[in-house]
Amino acid sequence: MEDIKLEDFIREWNDASEYVEVQTSGSTGTPKIIKAEKKKMVASAEMTCDFLGLKENDSALLCMSLKHIGAKMMVVRSIVRKLKLIEVAVSGHPLAALSCAPDFAAMVPLQVYNSLQNKEEKKLLFQIKNLIIGGGAINKKMEAELKDAPNNIWSTYGMTETLSHIALRKINGNDASEWYKPFNEVSLQLTEHQTLRIIAPKLCDTPLDTNDIAEINSDGHFRIIGRKDNTIISGGIKIQAEEVERLLGIDADHSFAIGGLPDEKFGQILVALTTPEFEDTLKSKIPFLPKYFQPKKLFLTEQIPTTENGKIDRKKIREILKENSMT
Repeated sequence: MEDIKLEDFIREWNDASEYVEVQTSGSTGTPKIIKAEKKKMVASAEMTCDFLGLKENDSALLCMSLKHIGAKMMVVRSIVRKLKLIEVAVSGHPLAALSCAPDFAAMVPLQVYNSLQNKEEKKLLFQIKNLIIGGGAINKKMEAELKDAPNNIWSTYGMTETLSHIALRKINGNDASEWYKPFNEVSLQLTEHQTLRIIAPKLCDTPLDTNDIAEINSDGHFRIIGRKDNTIISGGIKIQAEEVERLLGIDADHSFAIGGLPDEKFGQILVALTTPEFEDTLKSKIPFLPKYFQPKKLFLTEQIPTTENGKIDRKKIREILKENSMT
């Protein structure tokens, strides 16, 4: 799907069709085009606006590609709640062209990371009243930098199929938590595989089974352990690639990734992929991991592959590891 201009999306939104086309992120495979129902997108917009307390004439920043649901939903929220939409060019520094912070913004982790590196952009970032961060994991280092921000910063959980997020967790302030709070209109279950099942009739016609291994607490809040397809079983021990990455302190610019390779003795072994400039740093961190979390092999690549919205491209990681293991 080619990039979409704001005026073209608004035209599509206002046409007679009940649907709009959206591209999935492709973080675990090839990106695909799906049809999203407009009335369900309106319901999603209302859930977010109500949760965050957004009101008419609040300003909202559009800084992501309109190919993806995250950006489309920013426009829909603006239409539904009559927000003042501010559009900037899609870039790694969305606040660079602004002199005044918006009331509401949605960014991917890489955009937040870049904004934190610049004094003026960081100042604006901390002035955003409600900042939601999605499209990828937020590492511990970034959370630590954001924890004392004076306004509300949230990590989102959702996917294209749920028309953006269905739950948020606060990452700063006294009510910061590692648990996601689902919207009131959303209920959750765990499948027999301990993966998350989302029941949200206003967003999905049928319950949606995800590949995300999760825990649900007594309050109905949940946290994600990792993806089922990123589970490495080594010597009978199940290891989540994302959990190892979190322990190592993965950076927003994706300096390394964890994966698995077939092994005659253990079934699979844990391996790491990194760039030459980060090799020594990674080697220094590995001995401090629990023994079964320590990668048995380390492979080098020029750049860790990512998708358009900044997630690690797990499919390409597997391809690179497979190629390296055969040389």
